[in-house]
Amino acid sequence: MSVSMYQTSIPTFVRMLKNLATILDKASAHAEAKKIDPNVFINARLAPDMYPLSRQIQIATDMAKGCAARLAGIEIPRFEDNESTFAELQARIAKTIAFLQSVNIDQINGSAERIVTLKMHDKEISYLGQTYLLEFALPHFYFHITTAYAILRHYGLEIGKRDYIGND
Repeated sequence: MSVSMYQTSIPTFVRMLKNLATILDKASAHAEAKKIDPNVFINARLAPDMYPLSRQIQIATDMAKGCAARLAGIEIPRFEDNESTFAELQARIAKTIAFLQSVNIDQINGSAERIVTLKMHDKEISYLGQTYLLEFALPHFYFHITTAYAILRHYGLEIGKRDYIGND
């Protein structure tokens, strides 16, 4: 049985973003219970030269919505990148999931051979759709989801592998 471009992308993005939303709920509750300013978590980073939690979530959602839109051949939704609270980050994740769920199977399947061109800095890079999904979008998406998880874990949130992978 082969796996389709749709199966490899949309359900994967949605599942991991839902898991991330659950982890953020736990972080918010933890901050409240321990009387920690939520900004400690929102602005936390693993190293001085890494992005903070808020930016990790922004990039993860950008990767998911950008990939889905590029593969479907539709416009990428634009978000402001100004989230600074758990509630705002949750809203961003919810908007991303809603967009992903609006993209249908027929828009994504058949995109394996579609040329996807990205503007990066001062140049353009082109990929075949399948290569873009498997070698660019998914690795970047997982990197930022994992980094968000690691930041919260590092700052004392009691989460584990089940939280990251999900309990479905």
